[in-house]
Amino acid sequence: MSNTFPLSSFASLRTPFYHYDLPLLRRTLDAIRAAVADHNNFQVHYAVKANANPVILQTIARQGFGADCVSGGEIEAALYAGFPAEKIVFAGVGKADWEIELALRAGIACFNVESLPELEVINDMALAMGRVANVAFRVNPNVDAHTHAKITTGLNENKFGIAMDDLLPAIRRTAEMKGVRYVGMHFHIGSQILELDVFDHLSERINELQARLEADGIHTSSINVGGGLGIDYADPDAHPIPAFSDYFRRFATHLRLRPGQQLHFELGRSVVAQCGTLVARTLYVKHGHTKDFLIVDAGFTELIRPAMYGSSHAIQNLSAAPGTASSVYDVVGPICESSDVFGKDVTLATAGRGDLIAFRSAGAYGEVMASTYNCRRLPQAHFTYGDE
Repeated sequence: MSNTFPLSSFASLRTPFYHYDLPLLRRTLDAIRAAVADHNNFQVHYAVKANANPVILQTIARQGFGADCVSGGEIEAALYAGFPAEKIVFAGVGKADWEIELALRAGIACFNVESLPELEVINDMALAMGRVANVAFRVNPNVDAHTHAKITTGLNENKFGIAMDDLLPAIRRTAEMKGVRYVGMHFHIGSQILELDVFDHLSERINELQARLEADGIHTSSINVGGGLGIDYADPDAHPIPAFSDYFRRFATHLRLRPGQQLHFELGRSVVAQCGTLVARTLYVKHGHTKDFLIVDAGFTELIRPAMYGSSHAIQNLSAAPGTASSVYDVVGPICESSDVFGKDVTLATAGRGDLIAFRSAGAYGEVMASTYNCRRLPQAHFTYGDE
């Protein structure tokens, strides 16, 4: 069991809640900065959609990272947290007019454009406001990320981006417009990627595209390779910080950047997942005929990943004394849906009513996806600050 959980201070807190280990977050950010220290043209943006808690955002902004946003609300949250507008990029397949206007007024760095109709709208709105918007085209490189189907985004059949064959016509169309300026290509092939050789394949595909564009006299100043680096959900204490050095080394080795070209990354899960834990309280232990159910006061309203993706989180009984015997449970929540299950046949230290149960590696796509379904309250957040 991790020693980062101050159990004595947890006992009086209303559950369920999120606990964030800010010292671990800062060590993670330090590891990222160290991994890119020798690459002056590497720019790292934090994917706000992973966790938009204001304290988390402020911690990351203070370390000098940029922000990757996929909505107007995320742009507002990033600006409020202290991310400079010139370090904000705006992606998303369905940007509304008010979101585009917000981004133009703020003076963000770049729009990651996903269709020609979107390009037309950005151009028209920028002209009306007397602005010129930097745009990068999100390209589907048709690289299989070997991850869950619901978080694979780089194949031809996905709703995101444009096909490779459509890139050159799109850039030529941009050259005819006065309100937009082509600056780069954007790629994001998926999330929770653990087979890092897929980034080698992505780099090779980008090299091919660059060569095609240069043959047509097109200069690309920026390449954005998205994020996608996975984390260890099974044993978070063994691997609290992902292998950032190996991840960045893949691109440094395989991607042929041109002089002066900037390479952008949009890391989310790998930055914040391990610093967050959902803490719930045991309501009941229900003994069935063939199995036992550990019923807690958190459900998919607080952590939807297991219900949505069938994903697994390490689960711990924080209240159990060392040496407590173990039992096997289906760990479930109180929501009136059969899918409200955190894990089946989970071996835990034997639990009783009132015991605190931790769902680890929940800092990404946890609190930020919480809902009020069943008229439930949104979870609160508590922090371990450590030494600043």
